[in-house]
Amino acid sequence: MVNVGRGKQNNYLCSMRRLLRILLKIVGIVLGVFLLLLLVLTVYIYKVSDFPDPAVTDTSSYALKPQLIEGSLTSIGKNWIRKNEYGLYEMYVEGKPLERGVIEGKLSQQLITDQEVAFTDEIKRMIPSHRYLKFLKYVIGFMNRGLPDHVTPEYQQEIYGISRAASPQFSWIGDNYDRILSYHAAHDIGHALQNMMLVGCTSFGAWGGKTSNGSLLVGRNFDFWVGDKFAEHKIVSFTKPDKGHAFASITWGGFIGVVSGMNDQGLTVTINAAKSSIPFNAATPVSLVAREILQYAATIEEAIAIAKRREMFVSESFLIASAKDHKAVVIEKTPNELAVYDSNKEAIACTNHYQSAAFENQELNVAQKQNSASVYRYQRLEELLQAQYPLTPQKMATILRDRRGLHNRNIGNGNEKAINQLIAHHSIIFEPDSLRFWVSSNPWQLGAYVCYDLKKIENLNGLHKDQPVANSSLTIAPDSFLLTKDYTDFLQFRKNKWALLTHQPVDTAATIHANPFFYDAYRIAGDYCMQQAWFAQAVAYYSHALTLEIATVEERRSIEDKRQTCRRALNKK
Repeated sequence: MVNVGRGKQNNYLCSMRRLLRILLKIVGIVLGVFLLLLLVLTVYIYKVSDFPDPAVTDTSSYALKPQLIEGSLTSIGKNWIRKNEYGLYEMYVEGKPLERGVIEGKLSQQLITDQEVAFTDEIKRMIPSHRYLKFLKYVIGFMNRGLPDHVTPEYQQEIYGISRAASPQFSWIGDNYDRILSYHAAHDIGHALQNMMLVGCTSFGAWGGKTSNGSLLVGRNFDFWVGDKFAEHKIVSFTKPDKGHAFASITWGGFIGVVSGMNDQGLTVTINAAKSSIPFNAATPVSLVAREILQYAATIEEAIAIAKRREMFVSESFLIASAKDHKAVVIEKTPNELAVYDSNKEAIACTNHYQSAAFENQELNVAQKQNSASVYRYQRLEELLQAQYPLTPQKMATILRDRRGLHNRNIGNGNEKAINQLIAHHSIIFEPDSLRFWVSSNPWQLGAYVCYDLKKIENLNGLHKDQPVANSSLTIAPDSFLLTKDYTDFLQFRKNKWALLTHQPVDTAATIHANPFFYDAYRIAGDYCMQQAWFAQAVAYYSHALTLEIATVEERRSIEDKRQTCRRALNKK
């Protein structure tokens, strides 16, 4: 009986061992297949994010050398760059695509490096984990796969020319050409990945009876923030390509795309981000669609035709104004569809939501209107326009600098619901009929608006001495806000906000005192108190923040959640 029992037990154990070996073998096979697939995927992503260099034939421009003329003026033939008294860089480049890129790279090489340093430093601050940065690199590489297929050969060559001047110190991101080309899609991927709304801009136009002399006027704030250093070196770029129209745009080192610009036909382009879903396939970056419109369109109809041809990563609004049409419209484009919004008035306004009948009730657009600061800012813009008609360039600047909320309410300095959020990379005013435009100087849109005449720049035929090229008689003076204690207090508020972001001690009382009408001052104070486990004080700060004008629904929910967390912590004591 005992031997029989032991035999059964041994048979059972043998069966279990066989079953375990089979299971382990299956697990090993599955794990092996998974690792193989992971390896294949990694190799695939690495390969697809390694863009082939564009085909080039005439490389004679490689031998060109920049010459320092005097002061800040450096030139290569008729091409030149200088820094003006307001801190703006002014650059003129002409020629064929590769030649333009090579020359621009040679003239602005240090600016290209400085811009990459600013951009990567901010990314590292936002994502301090090296492993996650590496993972994100491959995610973006996957999203950018096939990007060259959606960039015209002309722009590939120009970008390749610029990339030759890029610094090798950023090779951990990718080869020079891969990086510079990918940066042109950074705007698109950034606001789509988390809808971070790093681009939350405001633009508007007026003409006919809405301006003092009937001329067409356009204004915009480019509220794009990737750290303060990113906006330090703005370039007022003048380009005369071998094909298409000569144009001016406001840019930065290594970037050929357009976010704000005007061509010699009096056509202007500005872009405003709209809410987007996450892109899973490569398409044409928004800034390069805007660039193509500026270079090749003379009328609104031609601009629409170009926008229709291009498939895009994300949703965007293009405010297009045309001297030939003497009006402005908004081209609203999603990755799949296009609509045109015409106000049918002598004025038009645009923030970060769609207005056309085709997209008004689109699910993402409805969510954007309900949850973001876009509608509130649009209403404030309409309020200011009504108060300032008929418009002049000076009145346009007053609107673009406005820091208040609806009905002139004090909502704190830096609120996203204000026209002037005090984060602008640049602000600009166009007068297409005269081919003049005004560009803001630092800080943000508070410094002088410097006036340029596109016709005058085109007729220079090179620059032989370091002399002003702007029209100083039409400069719009700096904002008087710069001379106030209110401005000094705001700078102190920003220091305290930065202290929280960089895990340094925060003076909560000073933070509140520096910006008492801004909900974010109380949120910052609450966050610091919460970190220190001072839960009662945190609850008080969060509660006061909730009584003020909060920019977005998401921010309100976040503050409410943190207040509730602190209350639960207090109840446990």
